[in-house]
Amino acid sequence: MKPAAEVGKDILSSPNKSEATPARELLRRVFGHQSFRTPQAEVIEHVLAGHDALVLMPTGGGKSLCYQLPALLRPGVAVVVSPLIALMKDQVTQLCALGVRAAVLNSTLSWDEMLDVERSLKKGEFDLIYMAPERLLTERMLQLLEQMPIALFAIDEAHCVSQWGHDFRPEYLGLSVLSQRWPNVPRIALTATATEQTRQEILARLGMPAARSFVTGFDRPNIFYQVAEKDEIRTQLWQFIRHKHRGQSGIVYCASRQRTDDLAAWLVNKGLTALPYHAGLDRETRTRHQQKFQQAPDAVMVATIAFGMGIDKPDIRFVAHVDMPKSLEHYYQETGRAGRDGQAASAWLAYGLSDVLQRQRLFSEATDNPANQQRMVKAFDTMVSFCESIECRRQQLLAHFGQSSEPCGHCDNCLNSDAVQDVSEAAQKMLSAVYRLWRQRGQRFGSGHVIDILRGRTTARVSSLGHDSLSVFGIGSELSVAQWRRLLRRLLSEQMLVLDDEGYGTLALTQASVAVLKGQQHLSMRWG
Repeated sequence: MKPAAEVGKDILSSPNKSEATPARELLRRVFGHQSFRTPQAEVIEHVLAGHDALVLMPTGGGKSLCYQLPALLRPGVAVVVSPLIALMKDQVTQLCALGVRAAVLNSTLSWDEMLDVERSLKKGEFDLIYMAPERLLTERMLQLLEQMPIALFAIDEAHCVSQWGHDFRPEYLGLSVLSQRWPNVPRIALTATATEQTRQEILARLGMPAARSFVTGFDRPNIFYQVAEKDEIRTQLWQFIRHKHRGQSGIVYCASRQRTDDLAAWLVNKGLTALPYHAGLDRETRTRHQQKFQQAPDAVMVATIAFGMGIDKPDIRFVAHVDMPKSLEHYYQETGRAGRDGQAASAWLAYGLSDVLQRQRLFSEATDNPANQQRMVKAFDTMVSFCESIECRRQQLLAHFGQSSEPCGHCDNCLNSDAVQDVSEAAQKMLSAVYRLWRQRGQRFGSGHVIDILRGRTTARVSSLGHDSLSVFGIGSELSVAQWRRLLRRLLSEQMLVLDDEGYGTLALTQASVAVLKGQQHLSMRWG
């Protein structure tokens, strides 16, 4: 008998490249593909030989085939861990349509249906069985699986194991038990989004220290990235959809359930097929809306981040965010749901001063866990920097995941580089105004009052406080309120200005502002 390491090579490769091998024959006959994508063949060979693997491929890159095909070639049943019922249902429906023996074990089944599936499982009638981690980790299920040969364990959406990731599921932490009870069964962990830190955490928490990592490029060249300044958000969203994606399918992400319901209703009044989706809706409604979204070519899902993981709809033409995501990982994962068919798609994000001010709220939300608070704020600051940056969007995204690239020439920043201006002088004026107000009486004031002073507006409050006599009064009259607010947002994002901790919204300087005040650092932005 050959060593296990040689088995995968025999099944997948042949000295004669034109000769059909079992894996390539299954690829063609069952899945309808003539060739593997990079690095599918290498992953499949590795898993067939009995080794563990961590696979990172962008959404639509063909991750599922990396475990589905080995499941048909290795003896026993492949156990697929999935975090969402909808994801399991879609995968099993597709596999059954291809003639593959697949089933689910989840809460949608009645007790009798579950027993029927378990009986078939004992008889070896399935090639793949899908279940959620909490179902797999019950002692009843673990004992049942010990009675049969296991081909492999596939852990889909593996980033859920990371406590600092964008979709943490505490149930995933218990999956390390698989290596203890089935040390000789290969495991393959798969995800579309993970920084180097998250990758290491996945391997550590799943107990896969010897796993080989297969990381493909994160680039999605068919997606056009655009960040718009938030103003009248409903009107802006409507203009974006009407001019660029009327009659096409898309997802609109919101930060709250109420905003989701209101915006969906508003878009329906505009004549769109818009559906709300969030955790506050009952399961039946969520399922109905998801099915309609999957089937209708022009449906727009207005959703919180509760929607989207594992969505297999190739013709989503746009993903819009009316509120800023919590991190670049969230942003990449969510925008990656657009254009899975490889055709042109858009990622549109509206961003404003209110989004920057969320940082203050993050501090109060995680006071019981300083480490978590620090990670949340760092992730948020990275997201803000992405929004404020004048550099290539695609280049920044890829760099965040450890991939270097040249400017893409196909994002809003690349296409509008001529609009970037040096705003150092205006920044000095605003920082000086904040400093003068504090120095005069040791007091701090809000942005509206500071802007009134800079523009030389003699309001009742300005006059009563004697602020019309300050040297900075009127030195910024050439700029509009909108321009000053835009600059304020940039200074807050760079943390040259901060808000007070008392909730009054007053401004204070930081050490980071000194270099700009002294002319040692320049500040550039798209002025408009």
